[in-house]
Amino acid sequence: MTFNIGRRAVLATAMAAMTLGTPALSDGHQVLDSIHFLIPGGAGGGWDGTARGTGEALTNAGIVGSASYENMSGGGGGKAIGFMIENAESQHGTLMVNSTPIVIRSLTGVFPHNFRDLTLVAGTIGDYAAIVVGKDSPINSMDDLLAAYDADPAATAIGGGSVPGGMDHLVAAMVMEAAGKDALGVKYIPYDAGGKAMAALLSGEIAALSTGFSEAVDLAAAGEVKIIGVTADERVDAAPDAMTMQEQGIDTTFVNWRGFFGAPDLPADKVAAYQDAIAKMYDTPEWEDVRARNGWVNIHNPGDEFKAFLEEQEKVIGDLMTKLGFL
Repeated sequence: MTFNIGRRAVLATAMAAMTLGTPALSDGHQVLDSIHFLIPGGAGGGWDGTARGTGEALTNAGIVGSASYENMSGGGGGKAIGFMIENAESQHGTLMVNSTPIVIRSLTGVFPHNFRDLTLVAGTIGDYAAIVVGKDSPINSMDDLLAAYDADPAATAIGGGSVPGGMDHLVAAMVMEAAGKDALGVKYIPYDAGGKAMAALLSGEIAALSTGFSEAVDLAAAGEVKIIGVTADERVDAAPDAMTMQEQGIDTTFVNWRGFFGAPDLPADKVAAYQDAIAKMYDTPEWEDVRARNGWVNIHNPGDEFKAFLEEQEKVIGDLMTKLGFL
């Protein structure tokens, strides 16, 4: 079975207005006076860092005059989504950040809404997934891992820092399924967080770990782990020796994207202005500073491209979660 959730990471170029009949935006440097960022989780998380980093780059580059931020935790992100929908008319100056969980949590009914209930502005960044093993492990490639699994599935557990049915589990299942194995047969051991999962890997409690690529890069650089497969469609500069799954005959890609949404029925000129500001941001040194500091990958999916990307991800994740018994 083939899983192609990710898409090629591309640097953005400046765009004209996306909506027919909307005049192209001015070529002047500043595109917007201000943006208010709504963050569906607490301070210090991935959503928080994405919103604040984007605001930092936009304002420091002079594309946006000022940025403000509001953390609104609750309901797995559902509280902020509901707020945007219920207060749509007063939220034209607001962008809400979100990521892959908006797809997973709407499928599982954690909240009643999904991405179609909002205005899709643009996907902006991503973090690929990786399968890693301990530095002293005899496993050095996905072929080695698959051979160990074939020899003794029960002794070849894959761990992750998320619950069963969460992203780390889905990535592990997706990779094994694409390698021709039965995803239901994969022994997945969940841990409270990435740190505990890493401790389990290093102690030999699990054979491999499913984790975010940016986290894996830091650990590999410190000599703690070996990255045996990355879910990118081509090698990533941050770890050029790490082979992709596709290079190893496993036809699957995945990226935990992050991007921005507006209120329902956001006026076309406002949508175009947001999209223009984000597109211009990619070409600035201010953005490159933020991106490099956070280890992000540039993935620019504006408007309809963003919708197509999310619909593809929803279908593949939904099919896999159904197979695994989570839907």
